[in-house]
Amino acid sequence: MLNEVEALAGALRESREYTLSIYAHLEGAQWRFPMLDIVNPPLWELGHVAYFQEFFCLRWRPDDPSGARRASRLAAADALFDSRTVPHDSRWSLALPDLDGIHRYLEGALADTLDDLAASREDDRHRFRLALFHEDMHGEALLMTLHTLGLPAPRRPHVSVASPAPAAPPRDVAFGGGTFLQGASPDDGEHAFDNEKWAHEVRVDAFSIASHPVTNGEFLAFVEADGYSRDAFWTQEGRRWRDARGTRAPRNWRREAGRWSMRWFDSVEPLREEDPVVQVSRHEAQAWCRWAGRRLPTESEWEFAARGGGRAVRFPWGEAPPAEAAGLDYRLPRPAPFPDPAPSSHGLAMMIGGVWEWTDSAFLPYPGFETDAYAEYSAPWFGDHAVLRGGSFATRSRLVHGRWRNFYLPQREDVFAGFRTCAAGDRGDVR
Repeated sequence: MLNEVEALAGALRESREYTLSIYAHLEGAQWRFPMLDIVNPPLWELGHVAYFQEFFCLRWRPDDPSGARRASRLAAADALFDSRTVPHDSRWSLALPDLDGIHRYLEGALADTLDDLAASREDDRHRFRLALFHEDMHGEALLMTLHTLGLPAPRRPHVSVASPAPAAPPRDVAFGGGTFLQGASPDDGEHAFDNEKWAHEVRVDAFSIASHPVTNGEFLAFVEADGYSRDAFWTQEGRRWRDARGTRAPRNWRREAGRWSMRWFDSVEPLREEDPVVQVSRHEAQAWCRWAGRRLPTESEWEFAARGGGRAVRFPWGEAPPAEAAGLDYRLPRPAPFPDPAPSSHGLAMMIGGVWEWTDSAFLPYPGFETDAYAEYSAPWFGDHAVLRGGSFATRSRLVHGRWRNFYLPQREDVFAGFRTCAAGDRGDVR
């Protein structure tokens, strides 16, 4: 059995292989990304992954948070790749190394990190886990970028899942409510990001939540009922977003000769009605809910349900990690119905993996919040971002669990996000 250092070293190597594989198929002009506020230039983002690993694993120390005492192995790395200080739009005009230079930086930073890890103390390994999970998150962001730009999907192997779509619409699973500890506990023995700290008592009133996320077919009924044009279903903010976009369907849907299709990376495919709807904004999710007489769950309700009624378990099916889960790690080429690693104790399906799920909660700090070493991870985004839960088909399995909080602006429609709903008759109060 691997010890902690060996397991962490193996994960760091695997994450780097995964990162490099996502853009490995790009050729020529495909490396020239347009300046969009939801993507990064490819060389910059790859360089940033190396920089972050080098900075937090090798240079950052509690008594030297700027990393000034140990220089980067790449000259001018601080001025090129520090996302905290390098403005987004300037990243297209920086004098970056070429692709070979970026690869050398990635290789060198990883080698140095592994050497430092081998000599590390147990109480100082949190920085290596931080770098690992940061790279895992960028792996999903790279895939989102390819899809946003209509570029080909990476050439990675996928698994076959012989799991038919549910024959009936999702049913509601009722929870009687109660008090539980929301968030991470110091004795979990797992890495926790600052916005998950720390577990605090929350009371959730009785509610009922859908057993599955909303499907393409269910969302199509809203589109064909002219739901995008009916103001009564949209919040004021949602109407402004909808009108500015001029949208009448999810961003990647197409209708030709009376048939609906969906762009997926660089191809157009018939709309798969049994799949969970994906790449919809929270505005669209809220509008669908009003049309259907439903509502989004709060993040407390979502976590309470995912943990089987607030139990101290990490996943809907218990404590076992979701290794080899079909709905994670980009093991499926798209979000689709998949079998969970084990049945949920309450009959909830696809809560971890498939699509991120929008909640009705603003992204806010937990009581007693304090920033961690990566102080810019959460704090700048409190208030105007919304919480998503559960992970997508592209999320790494070692990263996500029932307490994990993701966060995006409500108008983002490039995220691999869908939603599941609650019965609107429930008050859903959370205290």
